[in-house]
Amino acid sequence: MPMIELTAPAGALTPTGRERVQRELAAVLLRWEGAPDTEFFRAQSWSYLRELPAGAQLTGEDDAPRFRVDVTVPQGAVSDRRKAGLITEATSVVLAAAGLTDADALRVWVLIHEQPEGTWGAGGSVVRYADLVELAKGAKADA
Repeated sequence: MPMIELTAPAGALTPTGRERVQRELAAVLLRWEGAPDTEFFRAQSWSYLRELPAGAQLTGEDDAPRFRVDVTVPQGAVSDRRKAGLITEATSVVLAAAGLTDADALRVWVLIHEQPEGTWGAGGSVVRYADLVELAKGAKADA
């Protein structure tokens, strides 16, 4: 199942943005992965917020906050078209959460990590991508 982690300097998100960004990023990830919007799939889509202490992130030029979104998905789960959409939408969510505009888009980097088949496990077992696809098909059929 997908995981998404936002790394941001402490205080870089607005109070409202901080409250909402994790659920919004998880929803974006599920949508672009093509998973059904069900309680089961939402519960399996984990979202983390890692806030760095003051001074822990900077560039050689300035100290304006930068944001990294790490996305982990099973290999083959997201096509190139879906990756592009995920990157665009995740960037927009982070910018909004920080009170920034599209002019600041280069402050947000989205890194998609594809987990090779056989290296993803849950509940003490290997989870195969084909099994996830079957679960999703069943959930879509029930909807």
